[in-house]
Amino acid sequence: MARFAEVVGPITAAALWGGMYVVSKWGFASIPPATLAFLRVALGAVTLLAVVRLWSPSRSLSRQEHRRFGTLGVWVAVTLLTQFVGTDLTNASQGSLLTVLTPVFTLPLGVAVLDEGLSRRKVGGMAVATVGTIVVLSGQYDLSQVSGASTLGVAALLVASFGWAAYTVWGTPLVRRYSALETATYSTVWAVPILGCAAGVELWLLGVSPLSLPTTLPVLGAVAYLGVFSTAIAWYLWYRGVESLEAGVVAVFFFAQPAVGSLLGFVFLDETLGPAFVGGGVVMAAGIYLVSSADTTP
Repeated sequence: MARFAEVVGPITAAALWGGMYVVSKWGFASIPPATLAFLRVALGAVTLLAVVRLWSPSRSLSRQEHRRFGTLGVWVAVTLLTQFVGTDLTNASQGSLLTVLTPVFTLPLGVAVLDEGLSRRKVGGMAVATVGTIVVLSGQYDLSQVSGASTLGVAALLVASFGWAAYTVWGTPLVRRYSALETATYSTVWAVPILGCAAGVELWLLGVSPLSLPTTLPVLGAVAYLGVFSTAIAWYLWYRGVESLEAGVVAVFFFAQPAVGSLLGFVFLDETLGPAFVGGGVVMAAGIYLVSSADTTP
């Protein structure tokens, strides 16, 4: 059974990602999606790299190691690009439902790539957590709007969900060889030039000058939250989980994201929480417990 010290990292990461719901309400939607992804990762990379330089010994990486971290960087870039573009092309309910498919992708991918165990308890717990999450989302959004979604938007969000599952699974061996901090840092740094090129193309196609991007306090605050908290801190904490737990077990804590988003919306945005939040939260928590209490030895 997973100990509290082992699960606090991924739980906190999911909570920080849940905070993105409130941040989006505070006005960062005026930045084009690829450009926003670049700003988020660039700020996250600078933050992580500063910490590595201060607290970790300098390390000389071989060409093969650079290639492995570069592969994770590609997954980061793919995930953020498709997540932001998909969100831009769908409504909130569609985006929320599709994004939480990440744990569903991670479990079988962990079995196939890392040879992790697959028990009835894990599968059942994942199913229960999925149902609980859907119930929570039904209290936050009108799920009748899920139909009629943009095909491109749905496809992009499915790719984003798989991309983060891939980042979790293929990053696991590197985390255990180096550390969560270094793996999160080097993979994020590798994603910066990829997203920088995408942002440049996007701004050129839109005819927008980088100097004309909004610099109001809400926008700057949103970008700071995305870069420092939702990227640098959250990605490090997520990888801290896979230092000692199976990737499929860590992934189940991703389901906490929409519940935290709903709770923060209640606290900061005066939104209401109905019976669906309480009932769905209890079911979701039961599913998370079933998965995390299974055999978690990597």
